[in-house]
Amino acid sequence: MMRHLISAADLSRQDAVLILDTAEEMARVADRPIKKLPTLRGRTVVNLFFEDSTRTRISFEAAEKRLSADVINFSAKGSSVSKGESLKDTAQTLEAMGVDAVVIRHGASGAPYRLATSDWIDAAVINAGDGTHQHPTQALLDAFTMRRRLIGRDAGLGQDLAGKRITIVGDILHSRVARSNVDLLHTLGAHVTLVAPPTLLPVGAGNWPCEVSYDLDAVLPASDAVMMLRVQRERMNAAFFPTEREYSRRYGLDAARMARMPGEAIVMHPGPMVRGMEITAEVADSPRCTVVEQVANGVSVRMAVLYLLLGGQEPAPTHERPAPASPVPAAPAEEK
Repeated sequence: MMRHLISAADLSRQDAVLILDTAEEMARVADRPIKKLPTLRGRTVVNLFFEDSTRTRISFEAAEKRLSADVINFSAKGSSVSKGESLKDTAQTLEAMGVDAVVIRHGASGAPYRLATSDWIDAAVINAGDGTHQHPTQALLDAFTMRRRLIGRDAGLGQDLAGKRITIVGDILHSRVARSNVDLLHTLGAHVTLVAPPTLLPVGAGNWPCEVSYDLDAVLPASDAVMMLRVQRERMNAAFFPTEREYSRRYGLDAARMARMPGEAIVMHPGPMVRGMEITAEVADSPRCTVVEQVANGVSVRMAVLYLLLGGQEPAPTHERPAPASPVPAAPAEEK
């Protein structure tokens, strides 16, 4: 494992499988009465969020606390950032406090990389989403969910996603989740197809390690997993499709389209979902939809990332301690 996690493209197959296997061990902690490990006791982790977030911030905080780390939550709103403080000054303030890791979400693509490669701070940096660039832990939790559902919880240990066909549908242009998933799923051996209107595909997407299609109905019958993406209106400055109704008709997933998928295929969404736009309520509430599982798996995956970056390089042992020996001494063996 490297010291930082900035991009899913930086992970080798060995790194990715190690994280997924470690996350499987971490998931077992959630089944215990006390859901904590002492791994990061005495370590300080800062959640540095310059963008609004619910799932990612809470997921990281839960992961950090389950590993017994000291957690500091930083929000740009109400901080010196709103007064004009730069990322460098914020980082140097954190360095003075002696933090061990920084989980950063930033609206500018490349901000986590700048933080990790500068001399502003001597701490591990984990990218929790930067602009329209990368969101590596989201891709890891998606891969973890796919491996569990498509291969099996125990059967998947040590395995990648070779041969699995994954379809990603929607606003690819503004999606850091799509970029991260294409990189990671390709590393894990999966076959990825992007489906979107031409206006919502980035320039150069044809050079990514995936296929591109404009016809959702054509790819559904061969898909093991279909990941729906939200249309990110907050990042748009123009009209990218005629109407919401037209978009939903061409690229929305409803019950009729889900019925065309293979029987064991799953439906995924990174959240937040816009019901009635890219996905209907019937599909979102279906047993084939893994949205809630993805949220739960996100805590396990982020625990694994934090453990490997700050705690150790091998999958974490999570078995219970052996029962203490009986205080009553054993009877001496009978002499012959």
